[in-house]
Amino acid sequence: MRWTVHIEGGPRRVNHAAVCIGDKIYSFGGYCSTEEYKDWEPIPVHVLNTSTLRWAPIYYRTNNDVPFQRYGHTAVAYGDKVYMWGGRNNAVACETLSCFDTKKLVWSSPQVSGLVPNAKDGHSACIIGNKMYIFGGFEYLTDQYSQEVHCLDLDTMKWSYINPHGTPPSHRDFHTAVAYKDRMYIFGGRGDLNMPYYTEEELYCPQVYYLDIKTERWTNVHAKGCWPEGRRSHSAWLYNGYMYIFGGLNAKTKTHFNDLYRYSIEGNYWERLWVHGNQPWRRRRQACLLYKDKVYMFGGTSPIISANQQPEEYTEDSPERLVDNSDLHVLDYSPSLRTLSILCVLEYKLDQSVLPQEIIEDIKSMTLPNWISRPINQAG
Repeated sequence: MRWTVHIEGGPRRVNHAAVCIGDKIYSFGGYCSTEEYKDWEPIPVHVLNTSTLRWAPIYYRTNNDVPFQRYGHTAVAYGDKVYMWGGRNNAVACETLSCFDTKKLVWSSPQVSGLVPNAKDGHSACIIGNKMYIFGGFEYLTDQYSQEVHCLDLDTMKWSYINPHGTPPSHRDFHTAVAYKDRMYIFGGRGDLNMPYYTEEELYCPQVYYLDIKTERWTNVHAKGCWPEGRRSHSAWLYNGYMYIFGGLNAKTKTHFNDLYRYSIEGNYWERLWVHGNQPWRRRRQACLLYKDKVYMFGGTSPIISANQQPEEYTEDSPERLVDNSDLHVLDYSPSLRTLSILCVLEYKLDQSVLPQEIIEDIKSMTLPNWISRPINQAG
């Protein structure tokens, strides 16, 4: 396992949602603090070609079903289509389901039935079978954190409220969920001492829970090993029976993270991983997508680096100073000899003129910046 690629110039996005379909990664919405945020503009969509590592904007067909720009939403892939739900702009939160057809490049608003969840952001979503399960988030109708589970049958478009047995995870937002067989695993997120209400007395839960959708029962796994610190706005993905956790923020300890942990689902233990390569800087609200044996991490926001190379984390008397990222990092679980050789050529600045043209093209793909976003200095 190794961090193999670091390229700047992709979409400068924070709190976006992304999915992988085939060898393409699609990114939807999010915000950027250095750009004017326009609440009612059509949501931007970008696509990453995982073979060439090139980003491109998608110019989709416009119609009345095009969703407005938002952040804190979720997106899941089902076949060639992306189903996006929830999120908010600076004015309202959304409860409308939107569907993006990646073949036709067109948006639609499927007609749904059943008990539609209240509008929220910071919830999680994952696919198990033909259903999308969502958990938690912050509801704006009730002005409180949620611990509810809802599911949407993507064949019938019917919403259902799930009332599981057992003790659920506490009310929270900006946690993660991954699907493993018939279970939805939940980690992290932000809650409050006065749950379910928000009073700025934040809590960060380090426990792992799973919901068995067959028995409709919550279980706290009480994992062994070295746990990651509780956090929110991190990333999670599943690979070979492990749930991986990267990055995030704990505002109680005033810490951004760039650590990598994995939880063994079968073994029920945590371990921290130390990975070689060009490690991403500390951040939160990024996206991480797995395709084959590689994880593609992009975007998010990071604490500004001071002159002594330390992050300028906020204090009681000083507000948090952040910079939004436009970079792309690749975590390769099984780097090929070709990739490792290219990394040696780059590290030791070896002569590339004698290399085959196809190797030179690979080096360009791994090093040349994208041109979606212009560089900015750390002052924004």
